[in-house]
Amino acid sequence: MVEITGGNRPKQLLNRGRKLEAATLGWNVVGVFVLAYAAIEARSVALAGFGLDSLIEIGASTVVLWELADVNAERQHRAMRLIGIAFVGLAFYLGIQSTVVLAVGFHPHHSVLGIAWTGLTAAVMFGLAFGKAKTGAALGNPVLQAEGRITLIDGILAVAVLIGLVLNAWAGWWWADPLAGYVLLYYAIREARESLS
Repeated sequence: MVEITGGNRPKQLLNRGRKLEAATLGWNVVGVFVLAYAAIEARSVALAGFGLDSLIEIGASTVVLWELADVNAERQHRAMRLIGIAFVGLAFYLGIQSTVVLAVGFHPHHSVLGIAWTGLTAAVMFGLAFGKAKTGAALGNPVLQAEGRITLIDGILAVAVLIGLVLNAWAGWWWADPLAGYVLLYYAIREARESLS
């Protein structure tokens, strides 16, 4: 990576932040379609929840790109509230859906596509999160740093969903899928509280 020095540093850092957000946005747009297909085929709460999380990440990336276009305190505050509201919606969906699935004992199907996509997504999100955290810190931009944490959590959630899918596929632990939904729920509530405070 080229070290950014001199008077153009803030502009170059903003450009780097925009590129990281654009990469996240592109990945998640593709991911929504992949996850929707995999979730329907497998009837998986965890994959559906992760697909909704990808929609939130699309929204978050869009908000951050909007915020990076004109950095000011009011825009940063509005951006954080929009991200928080999206996480509240995700938390409601996951809480209800995971509870219903466990209560009725619904057994999701296996999803090789879901396993492959979530594994790949985890690796991509960890790399993007590192870049956003570093760039956001260098810019002193709390929105980019917060979105970097969301991207890191997206990677962690991908790992949790991956574990649930693998346990369901290879050990027959059908309940691992809605439990992965509860892991997503925990992080959605945490991020909603942080973004809305």
